[in-house]
Amino acid sequence: MRILIVEDEYTSRKLLTSLLSDYGKCDTASDGKSGVEAFEKALAEGNPYGLVCLDIMMPVMDGHEALKAIRDVEARHGVRAQSEVKVIMVTAINDPVTVVKAYYQGGAAAYIPKPVEIDSLLSVLRDLEIIK
Repeated sequence: MRILIVEDEYTSRKLLTSLLSDYGKCDTASDGKSGVEAFEKALAEGNPYGLVCLDIMMPVMDGHEALKAIRDVEARHGVRAQSEVKVIMVTAINDPVTVVKAYYQGGAAAYIPKPVEIDSLLSVLRDLEIIK
């Protein structure tokens, strides 16, 4: 499985890469716009991502905008709803409005607050049936 980690903080990007590299090939982007471009390129090449970890607070394009753009890319490429990439929002913002926006308006599969704890991440990956 290919994994895309979109995170502007170098330390968080490295941590997620370290935690997820046992489960697939990890690519990274440091802002939402670069993340969407990498996602679209992978989809167009026929080698799509199976998981996207997406920070919310980023420069250039925030995580909510990037998630909407990813869903738009999938729609343009004819990806059906049941086949959409699983997106985990990862953020230090842990308030109900942000959570609702990520899940119900954006179509995120899960939400993990920072600092990311390995047990929480693994639990979410199991819940999403990404790992056993």
